[in-house]
Amino acid sequence: MSTNVDDLPIPGSLLLVEEGDQEIVLHPTPSNDVNDPLNWSWKRKQLAFWMLMAYTWLWGFGACSVYSVLVPLSEVKGISLAALNAGTGYMFLLLGFGGLVTQPLALTFGKRPMFLVSSIALLGMLVWQVYITNEGTWYANKIIQGFFGAPIEMLVEVGITDLFYAHERGFYMGVYTVCLTASNYLAPVWAGYANDNLGWEWVFWISAMIAGLLVILLFFFMEETNYNRGTSELSEKNDAAAVAVAVANDAESRHSDKDKEGETTVNVTVANDSQRTLVGTEWSYSKKIALYRERYASNKTMLAMAYRPFLYFRYPVVVWSGLLYGSSLVWYNVLNATASMLWTQNYGFTASKVGLSYLAPTLGAILAIGYCGFADHKFLLWQTKRKNGIREPEDRLWLLVLMALLMPTALILWGVGAARHIHWFGLIVGSFLIGFCNPPMGSIPINYTTDSYKDLSGEALLTVMIIRNSLSFGIGYAITPWLNIGLQNTFITAAFACMAVILSFLIMVKWGKTFRKRSRKSYWKYVESSVMPHH
Repeated sequence: MSTNVDDLPIPGSLLLVEEGDQEIVLHPTPSNDVNDPLNWSWKRKQLAFWMLMAYTWLWGFGACSVYSVLVPLSEVKGISLAALNAGTGYMFLLLGFGGLVTQPLALTFGKRPMFLVSSIALLGMLVWQVYITNEGTWYANKIIQGFFGAPIEMLVEVGITDLFYAHERGFYMGVYTVCLTASNYLAPVWAGYANDNLGWEWVFWISAMIAGLLVILLFFFMEETNYNRGTSELSEKNDAAAVAVAVANDAESRHSDKDKEGETTVNVTVANDSQRTLVGTEWSYSKKIALYRERYASNKTMLAMAYRPFLYFRYPVVVWSGLLYGSSLVWYNVLNATASMLWTQNYGFTASKVGLSYLAPTLGAILAIGYCGFADHKFLLWQTKRKNGIREPEDRLWLLVLMALLMPTALILWGVGAARHIHWFGLIVGSFLIGFCNPPMGSIPINYTTDSYKDLSGEALLTVMIIRNSLSFGIGYAITPWLNIGLQNTFITAAFACMAVILSFLIMVKWGKTFRKRSRKSYWKYVESSVMPHH
């Protein structure tokens, strides 16, 4: 690594489209190994991706089913509703902090075994929940569940970056956040009917069956995506000095130097993937599903992965991403905390109708794939071509403008609408919009972080999730006293706070590249110490 900071490229700034023929440049640079996940066939990649989505959907589906049976659970087990909700809060907290252990282990020994262990643990926790009889045991159960569930929050995203190039990741991250959100919204719907028709125990038994199905699917069809090329974005750029210069400079300086510009992609990436000749033999099925294949990091690197996420708190890009993502979870939790109360007290809904109302945010979340998936992908490429082929991670943040309009509107429709006793359909529209806004407010900061610090995205995302889930944990204690100022006042302040948080993206658009530039010395030092040659 160069000792001169000025020679180091800015993390996240990439030459993504070559101007001459508008050909997309592949980042990261794939190897010639047929078993490099970036070189897998379309079918092999899709199977790997949908196994990640199966984990996301079924784990969330099983874990969130308890929301609809908290009241009968409280009555049967003699555990207060406050204690049951507090346990859920601890689970969310551990979903973030648990990654300090699960993430380094997965990146060192393999993601596949970690996903399997997580799913088996979920199965065990769900069966245990049937027999819990006191608060302490409930807390212990939810803490363990949160610890082993951490991969759903941060490891899935890293798996996506293993499989897809920079210009493809936006779409797949969008699909992931939709699966994560929609599964959480939809779980209480079926669980409410299971409770009414079969009894509360069957909510847990059916959830355990879902977890069992997940274990079987992952064991037979999930493939390991860890792969260490022994390279980083820095070493790839240093292979051709012209690329480092081109990436570090603004688009304007590139545009003024046509001769150098023509050399930027030579010997760095192959623009047309079909032109490359791959070597090696595709692994056998037994090797693909092996529980352990090789070690991907040293003990020193694994230890660094556990403490380094705390060092990323000095990176404004990472902190801001965590705050934005966390705010989206806050509004989701506000909806959850008030739904039963508003529907039953203000509109006389039965428990089954309250469950059905969750179809609105579920539909909103599913439709959001068009925005945080397809639109995100097309918008980023359009921005890149407009800026002479340079992709800056801040480019996609402009997609938050629509969120800054829709999410505050949704909160006012939901809370102020209920306070004013508007027609119930107004609240349905409000919850639909909350569901629609949640996935983009997750995928955009995730993409921003992974685009900015790709080589250490697993650690940076852990920092994001610690911030996100700490906010989620805190709102669990804040929502009740907040509601004491009145339903209308609560949601008016929530709407303005929401708009302010989302519009803070303008700060990152203005100074995000400066922040990344200032972080380059420490970041590339971390990257250099983490790259372990592939065996």
